[in-house]
Amino acid sequence: MPLDTDLAVGAASKEPRPFLKWMIVCCVVTFGCYLAVFMRLPVVPLYARGLGISVAEIGLINAAFFLMAGLLALPLGLAADRCGSKPVAAAGVVLMALMAFLLLISRSFTALTGVYLAFGAGIAAFGPTMMALVSRIAPPTHLGRAYGWYTTALFGAMSLGPALGGHMAGRLGFKAVFMTIGLLLLVNLSGLLLFLPGRRRAARASSAPPAIGETLRALMRNRSVMGCWLVTLGACLGLGMFMSFIPLHARERGLEAGQIGMIFFTQGLANGLSRIPFGFLSDKVERRSSLVIMGMAGFALSLLGLGAAAQMSHFILGALLSGLSLGLAFTSVGALIAEAVSADSRGVAMGGYNTCIYWGMMISSLSMGAVIESLGFALSFYLIAFVNLGFSGLFVVMLKSEKI
Repeated sequence: MPLDTDLAVGAASKEPRPFLKWMIVCCVVTFGCYLAVFMRLPVVPLYARGLGISVAEIGLINAAFFLMAGLLALPLGLAADRCGSKPVAAAGVVLMALMAFLLLISRSFTALTGVYLAFGAGIAAFGPTMMALVSRIAPPTHLGRAYGWYTTALFGAMSLGPALGGHMAGRLGFKAVFMTIGLLLLVNLSGLLLFLPGRRRAARASSAPPAIGETLRALMRNRSVMGCWLVTLGACLGLGMFMSFIPLHARERGLEAGQIGMIFFTQGLANGLSRIPFGFLSDKVERRSSLVIMGMAGFALSLLGLGAAAQMSHFILGALLSGLSLGLAFTSVGALIAEAVSADSRGVAMGGYNTCIYWGMMISSLSMGAVIESLGFALSFYLIAFVNLGFSGLFVVMLKSEKI
């Protein structure tokens, strides 16, 4: 199968300069794109309410983004393996920029839902493709720290984006935010096209690439990949619970809006900043999978603590443990997937990983509200903690015979 020749040379070379240069570009472009995309999170719901759209309909608009992102992440990852990382990632950025500009004229539930479906398609083209590109750039000895740097940039943008979008909307209005999102995405598109390595020439393949069905069947038989996908799905069921329902749980315990914001800030900061040291640790240990198990155990403990939380300090401690645990587990999961598949299958493998992220959060957001109404917040958090442990057990079983 044709590969990006310059990537293969850069990853295999003992010279660190190409790796460092391309990693910096990957991190900067990823930070800029996710910062822009996540600026919309606190803004579009308020914009929609101003148009008379109901709260239930706003929930469906948000669900449309996760649905499409999860649905297309795997096939677009496969497209990146066959067509090249750069054109697929660039197409995703172009689509998201166009949708940002379309927000300026979208004034109905149908229009906003369509825009969010397209946003989901754009992030499905960009996210898995960039993750696969990192695995091709990084030498095998640096996979853990490469994903540590990359995901720090990603989560830093996801934390700062909503704050920046909300601040800008308060000062300049909704349309200024939408215009800024589109322009910022176009700036990052220029960086992606100008500075990231692309397919200069195709290396000659000894045989035709395997059929799509054959590629997917090979992934389904890969116990390491399936274990990583399952543990990611389980973790994101818990993360979706945190993101969607901690505000309501904390409010029921008497916390104010500013305090709830600090809970999210603590979780995001711990999750993002911990990934660089945990990435270095992942490259040093004998089995990366042991770090995943430790991280998932810590995350389950954090969910139990958050369920029992009764005051601000309890929520802060739970959020801190949640962020550190996810940083420890997810940094190694990305490296494990890259190690478990060949270079020409990493796009589709990372696509499946991203599908598990988006659909895990979507399933949790859509289903746990009814559970909370029946059981209450505390028991519901306990329940999702044990579900998380169950998926972690599947990960242990799947990787028991693997030496990674």
